[in-house]
Amino acid sequence: MDQPAHSHGEGSPKGTARRLLRALSDLLLAQDCLLCGAGSGNSLLCHACAADLPQLSEQCCPQCALPTPFGERCGRCIAQPPHFDATLALHPYAFPVDVLIQSFKYGHRLAPGAYFGAALAQKAAAIEADLVVPLPLHAARLRERGFNQALELARTLASARGWPLDTGACTRQHPTSTQANLPWRERAANVRNAFHCTRDLAGLRIVLVDDVMTTGASLSECARTLKLHGATQVTALVIARALPPADSSTAGNGRD
Repeated sequence: MDQPAHSHGEGSPKGTARRLLRALSDLLLAQDCLLCGAGSGNSLLCHACAADLPQLSEQCCPQCALPTPFGERCGRCIAQPPHFDATLALHPYAFPVDVLIQSFKYGHRLAPGAYFGAALAQKAAAIEADLVVPLPLHAARLRERGFNQALELARTLASARGWPLDTGACTRQHPTSTQANLPWRERAANVRNAFHCTRDLAGLRIVLVDDVMTTGASLSECARTLKLHGATQVTALVIARALPPADSSTAGNGRD
């Protein structure tokens, strides 16, 4: 059957206009790959560099995302369970993922945030949630940095998944030492009672977003606060999972 003249299909005048607008948008947004400089269209990375990003083992602890032999819960989570119930991570914290995160976090380049936020949305496609909460920064740190990288990730994630985003459900009520400057074993004490919840979360399944999980101390303490206010489940969602060094008393590179 011939397509009616008023149809909005791709063969119609309006469909042709849409194709032209998409082509023009792709042309205007064309850019070079942030890693290798090759043309990457309207994406942050070219296909080759995106495919070469390091991947976490598919066999990992379901609670903290550390690699385990058979995908079982790791000894750390059995001995000292974190307060979050599960972790989804895109990559290990290794080159060049670390460079992209640092460019986003400290270089004020928001494009990596949008790129990784969209990737997090795909990673979380199989889970259900009622609310997205970004790990908060203290007001003093926020003024110093100018933005909260967790919030930028959470905006893209929430928009892509259609989940409500609450930027004020949880606040950091007192400043803490930078986690990256502390030995791993001291990080939990550094963030104890650091967070404050401002609403009733009874019965809600929360997705808690941050850029990097190192020990998981900040995310666990925030999850504890959310659960004290009624959250029934907290899933941590991060760009990268830092793998513990042989000597876990040494400081890592992530925030958490």
